[in-house]
Amino acid sequence: MTPDSIMIFAAGHGTRMRELTHYRPKPLVPVAGVAMIDRALNLVDQAGIKNRVVNIHYLGDMLKAHLLGRDHLTVVEEPREALETGGGLRHALPFLGSAPVFTMNPDAIWTGKNPLTQLAQKWRPREMDALLLLSPISKAIGHVLGGDFTSDARYRLRRAEKNNGASYVYTGAQILRTDGLAEVPFEKFSLNLLWDQMIERGRLFGCVHDGDWISVGTPEAVKLAEGHLSKTSNV
Repeated sequence: MTPDSIMIFAAGHGTRMRELTHYRPKPLVPVAGVAMIDRALNLVDQAGIKNRVVNIHYLGDMLKAHLLGRDHLTVVEEPREALETGGGLRHALPFLGSAPVFTMNPDAIWTGKNPLTQLAQKWRPREMDALLLLSPISKAIGHVLGGDFTSDARYRLRRAEKNNGASYVYTGAQILRTDGLAEVPFEKFSLNLLWDQMIERGRLFGCVHDGDWISVGTPEAVKLAEGHLSKTSNV
């Protein structure tokens, strides 16, 4: 069954954006005239996901005002400090339910097929605890670090290691079972903790994005994304 809820992570400080986030939260930074949070929500609309949750923290009032009046959208404020992806998702579970959910980072640009639709088509709940949308590292635009994962022939994932061949980058979109969140003893933690447990069980899988992916984490990457978008209509 395809999940019908999505968590969009929008609580971070966006410090690598430097001057672009001094007076506004990172999801409100525009790329080619459209705020990144709006680009993300457009993809959610196209994928037909009904229940949307956005978490906020840094300059959260600005983002909350921007999202005011949107249908089927709940804004969840994080207390004291941002809880990272794992803590933030667990904090929002009352609005998401107990079934598997989509999660998405808004600081990315995808061209080609809708990333959420691709995940829905590849999701096999009987054998997967999570399905991550990946980009080959050779095609990851604006990504300056190494690969995150390698895979076997069935796209079951392992952590990438130095000099271990071709690898993939996580693009910031996934379907995830949330059962394991209750067992984590920390308030603030990354979803990497759950992924590592899933790898040990052989239940973390990936699918490769059908199109280009641009990581938009710095002012330079914003310009790179805008240049790329100006050359393609396949968005």
